[in-house]
Amino acid sequence: MAKELNLKLPSADDLFSTQEERDDAKREKVMDILLSEIDSFPDHPFLVKMDESMQAMTDSVKTFGIQTPAVVRQKEDGRYELISGHRRKMACELAGLEALPCIVRQMSRDEAIIAMVDSNLQRETILPSEKAKSYKMRLDAMKRQAGRPAQENYSPVGNNLTAKTSSAELAEIVGESKNQIFRYVRLNDLIPEVLQMVDNDKIAMRPAVELSYLPKEEQQALLVTIESEDCTPSHVQAMKMRKFSEEGRLNEDVILSIMAEEKPNQVEQFKLPKEKISRFFAPGTPTQKIEETIVKALELYRQREKQRNNDAR
Repeated sequence: MAKELNLKLPSADDLFSTQEERDDAKREKVMDILLSEIDSFPDHPFLVKMDESMQAMTDSVKTFGIQTPAVVRQKEDGRYELISGHRRKMACELAGLEALPCIVRQMSRDEAIIAMVDSNLQRETILPSEKAKSYKMRLDAMKRQAGRPAQENYSPVGNNLTAKTSSAELAEIVGESKNQIFRYVRLNDLIPEVLQMVDNDKIAMRPAVELSYLPKEEQQALLVTIESEDCTPSHVQAMKMRKFSEEGRLNEDVILSIMAEEKPNQVEQFKLPKEKISRFFAPGTPTQKIEETIVKALELYRQREKQRNNDAR
């Protein structure tokens, strides 16, 4: 009986191209891609803000162009997905350019997530909410690549697994402790308004982690108390709320009672009725902006009074 031979025949490209041409085809090249053909990364966790840094980048792009190419991958529909370079893309748009120099890289969905997170973690300033979302995205991608289940123990006290977990690997990569990785991931369970307070340094990390265990409706009730009483919970107060919540005893009255407790380092605050100053500010002006404006106005008033006293002498 004749034995069937499984011979791998060369393709037409192999027959009619040189090895140098084939090697060159595999190399990554920089190509100009129309901005209209580039889509932002889905659920991109890093903010692209119109600030002084963006204005400086836009001015640089107008003068020198893009010095470092962005990285994209081509999607099934022929369009491109931005892996790194979201700020460069925005700067090009603001500068009036039509195309962005890009490296087109072949990547799977999870490889793209990991590359996107890693490229953005090089930023000088990263908000807690950005770390929370990006760490979770990267952890889930790493676990899928390793064939592990999508869920993992995100408890701030860690877990007892002996094998190295995705969170342990990520901790080594980003230079944070595994427990700190868990804390950041927990922040994803906060409602947006409370998470914004973490970004604004109004709520510290540890109380924020405790609050993340409260159901959304209880977080909403807490938010109402925070706004009406103009105060934020300490770590001890947040722990109390979590305990009452787990016992099914947390409600608006309990939240108010806990928030009314004096904190060890509580500083007496001066409260000004909102109706007395609201006419001086546009509707929706953030509280922090109102406070800063009032302080600046008082500083100007003090300088004017000081000058008036000097003139009277």
